[in-house]
Amino acid sequence: MNNKEEVISYIKSLYPEMEPVLLHCPQFLGNEKKYLNECIDTKFVSYVSHFVTDMEGQVKKLTGANYAVAMVNGTEALHMAIVSAGISPGEEIITQSLTFAATSAAIVHSGALPVYIDVDKDTMGMSAVALKKYLESNTEQKNGKCYNKKSGKIISACIPMHTFGHPCRIDEIAILCKEYNIILIEDSAESIGSTYKGKHTGTFGKVGILSFNGNKCVTTGAGGMLITDDEAVAARAKYISTTAKRPSKWEFFHTEAGYNLRMPGTCAAIGAAQLEYFDKTLENKRETAVLYQQFLAELGIECIKEPVNARSNYWLNAIVLKDRAECEEFLEYANANGVQCRPIWTLMHKMPPYENYERTELPNSEWLEDRIVNIPSSVRTSL
Repeated sequence: MNNKEEVISYIKSLYPEMEPVLLHCPQFLGNEKKYLNECIDTKFVSYVSHFVTDMEGQVKKLTGANYAVAMVNGTEALHMAIVSAGISPGEEIITQSLTFAATSAAIVHSGALPVYIDVDKDTMGMSAVALKKYLESNTEQKNGKCYNKKSGKIISACIPMHTFGHPCRIDEIAILCKEYNIILIEDSAESIGSTYKGKHTGTFGKVGILSFNGNKCVTTGAGGMLITDDEAVAARAKYISTTAKRPSKWEFFHTEAGYNLRMPGTCAAIGAAQLEYFDKTLENKRETAVLYQQFLAELGIECIKEPVNARSNYWLNAIVLKDRAECEEFLEYANANGVQCRPIWTLMHKMPPYENYERTELPNSEWLEDRIVNIPSSVRTSL
């Protein structure tokens, strides 16, 4: 890569206060310390803190979802989404191989079986064309359910992921899921604040999830959120994630083997503060994306841009290089010179836990795997 020195120099100029320049460094620019102190002073540090319900209310307002349930992380939010939506162990879930490992882990932990299909090059998210092709060729309808003709198993759900905050063509996927009697669950872990045709990601299907990991646009250190318009799904998710304890003033009676996955108040205190100025965070990140696109275009380097009809949060800016060798060269130089960059994920079906699950041909996923590099995308300055 002939112009890697110019690229690294420019990145450093965008983040003069950061040494080294991290890929996505959290910023705490509001009431985070104040709210944390309140948790400590009042002793309400667990999930019974009002900050948990406060943050759930903020997320409902931001996304337009009727219900939100705070969880310990995005992976478990997705796990609870699958279980609460009624997917049974042994059933199949169509998803994408180009994704973070949490998507597949949540499917497997729920007892379901992933089926991997391809993505679109421009969105890096699930391809509606690939989904339609797979459903037409490989499934049949029986008794109102979708069956995999090869395995004989029920295909109960579809989980697309909005990669790096860029919405996939989720409306087309939603139409296909409805046609084939498949539950749509959105992995919106990376796309808080992103919209498609004016509608927030995570709200097109039965249920969606968000992540508030330490490197996300809104962070709680570790945390996630299940969002839905389905009252029964929300109630089920909240109940089983709170140890399945029957409501009582003092009795400890659990009706099933539940989970202990609710977000603690200390985490929610940070998230509630971050959401108070999230509009400025989003504006700042979108400005950074424009600066990158303008500069890198002059060097002949392509950036992944928000899709048509979408408004992306640009969680992580991504560039498209010539091939795997050029990626490796750039990554080696960038990280050796104090600028944290990383490649896109290794495809899920290439990893030991997932290599034996069904998959289609994945030409776009493989093409992207060889060419995509993420560059630093933190909020640049004080808001």
